[in-house]
Amino acid sequence: MDTQVENVIVSPVTFIRRKTGWLQSFGDAMQRHRSVIQAIQWAVVVVYFALVIIPAFLPLPPDSAHVYDNLTRLAQFAFWGVWWPFVMVSMMLMGRVWCGVFCPEGSLTELVSRRGLQYPIPRWIRWGGWPFVAFVMTTVFGQLLSVYEYPKATLLILGGSSLMALAVGYVYGRGARVWCRYLCPANGVFGLLARLAPVHFHVDRAAWRSKPASTPAAACATLIDIPRMTGASACHACGRCSGHRDAVQLAARSPNAEVLRLSPGAVSRWEVILLLFGVLGVALGAFQWSASPWFVALKQSIATWLVAHDSYALLADNAPWWLLTHYPEANDIFTWLDGLMVLFYIGTVALVTGGWILASLWVAEKWLRRPGECWRLAYALIPLAGIGAFLGLSMLTVTLLRAEGMVLAWVLPVRAALLVAAVGWSAWLAWRMLAKTGTTYRRRLLAFGTVLAGMALPAGMWFIQFFVW
Repeated sequence: MDTQVENVIVSPVTFIRRKTGWLQSFGDAMQRHRSVIQAIQWAVVVVYFALVIIPAFLPLPPDSAHVYDNLTRLAQFAFWGVWWPFVMVSMMLMGRVWCGVFCPEGSLTELVSRRGLQYPIPRWIRWGGWPFVAFVMTTVFGQLLSVYEYPKATLLILGGSSLMALAVGYVYGRGARVWCRYLCPANGVFGLLARLAPVHFHVDRAAWRSKPASTPAAACATLIDIPRMTGASACHACGRCSGHRDAVQLAARSPNAEVLRLSPGAVSRWEVILLLFGVLGVALGAFQWSASPWFVALKQSIATWLVAHDSYALLADNAPWWLLTHYPEANDIFTWLDGLMVLFYIGTVALVTGGWILASLWVAEKWLRRPGECWRLAYALIPLAGIGAFLGLSMLTVTLLRAEGMVLAWVLPVRAALLVAAVGWSAWLAWRMLAKTGTTYRRRLLAFGTVLAGMALPAGMWFIQFFVW
């Protein structure tokens, strides 16, 4: 009989001991079989670079091309139809296993960091705002280049990110993933979504302290202080520390536990800004602008005004492909006005959505009479943000599958179910977080109403996207 035990969260604040085995055994197997994980990592590196580089030097595929007979179509489907949407799902289900086991940039930056200059990490790299800035810049630039559609844009965005990961790894750190920890454009989003993962590497601090101080340290490539690790947000789930000091175990937990046990003093305001203005704002605008009748109407109005006033500079289409979409052979060319309108639309959606939600949380804080509570309550919106990101990214999945002749009658009901689940999950989390404030039921109810009002805007925008436009 398996007599191994592990700590499993059964409530936001309580741990119990129970017999278990397979999760801990799996985590320990990850630690023992590092060579297998490394083989997987390098196989992903080879496939990744082949799909990023080769299509960029091939002619654009004809309309009759398919995923099964054209490398460019295959790469497009692999990156934007499968990889990105389902990596988001994996973060919420398994934590950051993608980062620790599969990500090519992580493997490369760690490799060069062992052989590079190994300078200490400067303070500017550790700035907490980089995840937000990197996410916004990458997302917006990708929209200007139509990154989902064209392999040259994919090479510039993804390949450029990989080159920067190599450069940072070569200069800073010693066998560490400095790029992944501080500068990766997806790092902040992955960290938010991993807070919902029902599995994580749990650290038993008492067991850790019981071991001799001379016990060899477990090297963490992402520079986590392992004995103080309390969740899955920063952990890349690579398994290297599993079993260390008999205190680190892969364990099950409630998917709500990490969010519910947050205190106002433990939250990161930059993380909240990324959540509200980035994932719920910038990403929403990026997914919607091309289908928005508001975008089209405003652009046409401005273009008409420019023509009437003999002002044609913004209507020129002479921008290079690496700045704005420019593919005459596909009849797809952005004017300078197109580029400015994309920036305006995404920026407006981000400011209005993020500002509205933050204002609603601030009002909730006033009802509760607990300073700083609005920043903690924001974490209740992670399910809405994560499922919304999946819905947005999977739009291209659906488009590509339909182009292959597949009939997808189930898409709208599934989208509706996911949107309802996202709102319901976030609302339930918010109510549970409010219950921990210790305020009166009336004040909690009023605060809950304002939180729901904040959630209504992004949820309503998704409803309009899928069921109105």
